[in-house]
Amino acid sequence: MNETDIAVKLENHDQQIKSLKHRMEEQEEQSKTIQELVLSVKELALNMQTMIEVQGKQGDRLAKLEAAPAEQWSSMKRTIFNTMVGAMAGALATGLIYIMAQYIK
Repeated sequence: MNETDIAVKLENHDQQIKSLKHRMEEQEEQSKTIQELVLSVKELALNMQTMIEVQGKQGDRLAKLEAAPAEQWSSMKRTIFNTMVGAMAGALATGLIYIMAQYIK
């Protein structure tokens, strides 16, 4: 091997090293980009989890709001029924007292 062959081989090695350095820089850049993407996805997942929790709480509140009119209607029916039963019982008691008063005279 003479000096010219050695010089050519060194030049080829230098070119390969430059090419490898360039490829390594590209890989590092891609690695940074992927890391940023991973962090963004993680943040997005955390935000979605928070949104799901908030949505669940809002669903519970909505269910309570939707149930309130039904509860009020049920309470109103119960009050009307109790009032009618009380009025009938009062009328019956008054009638019995009136009949007993007529009988006693």
